[in-house]
Parts: sequence; C-alpha cells; structure tokens
Amino acid sequence: MTTIEMTVDGVRYQDEVEPRLLLVHYLRDRLGLGGTPIGCDTSNCGACTVQVDGVSAKSCTMLTVQADGSEIITIQGLAKDGRLHAVQQAFHDEHALQCGYCTPGMIMAAVDLLRENPDPSDQEIRDGLEGNLCRCTGYQNIVRAVHSAATTEARS
Repeated sequence: MTTIEMTVDGVRYQDEVEPRLLLVHYLRDRLGLGGTPIGCDTSNCGACTVQVDGVSAKSCTMLTVQADGSEIITIQGLAKDGRLHAVQQAFHDEHALQCGYCTPGMIMAAVDLLRENPDPSDQEIRDGLEGNLCRCTGYQNIVRAVHSAATTEARS
C-alpha cells in the first residue's frame, strides 16, 4: 500500500491505495464520485476525463499514485454554489448530449480547450475534443455548445 494525498473537487484526501489502482476506480469506488464514467479502460473513448492540476487527463489510464499531491477536478466539481459551469450549461442549452455517457469527458476536455484557446474555431474544437468519442450526437451540437460556452466565458 502507498499513502497518497490529493485534493478532489476542493476536498483534501489522504488515503492508502494499491500502487496499481487506477484513478477512475479511486474516484468512483473510494470517493463515491460516480460522475466520472468508466468507458473503455483503454483511453480510446475519453468518457473518464478529469482535470489533473488544470489539464485534462484520462483517468482510466492514470494510476492514483501518479496523482499524489495533485488537484483533481471531476465533472461533479465544476459546478459552484449550485450553478453549473458555463460549459455544463452550454451542453444543456445546446442539446449537446443524448445518452450522456460521453458528456462528462467531453465537458472536461472542453474546459481544458477553452482555458488554452478561449475563442476556438470549429476545427480547433473538433481537434481539441479528438480523443473523446460520442456515438449519439454527431458532434454538431457539441461544437455549438463549446462556442456558446466560449461566448459566455468571454462575457463573464
């Protein structure tokens, strides 16, 4: 067992973990944060994307011990004071989800994209979300939602 410390969605945790425990399993099974889905376990789908020290990372291929000392934000940690994050709200407003399985990862990747590029083109959005798969929406509404969130963020 290895001792780790990290902050997840603003809460500090110290825990003993198996060195081989994947971050997605730690978040879901140990911390009860079921908003981060387990998709493919191979980093192909991106459903499990979280922010690690401000950068999106696929938690199904990251060991928990690799996140020791880090700040983790999950889809559940984006909302503040009962208000959805601008990207979460835009996905809702623009109907950028159907089954919702990919949505947490898409949103987390979009937050990272907009942090680096606050006014992306359609192609830059598509490139920025390339590692996240959606089998339902055809991506048009997802691209529209990211544009909407960028506009909202620029106004705030």
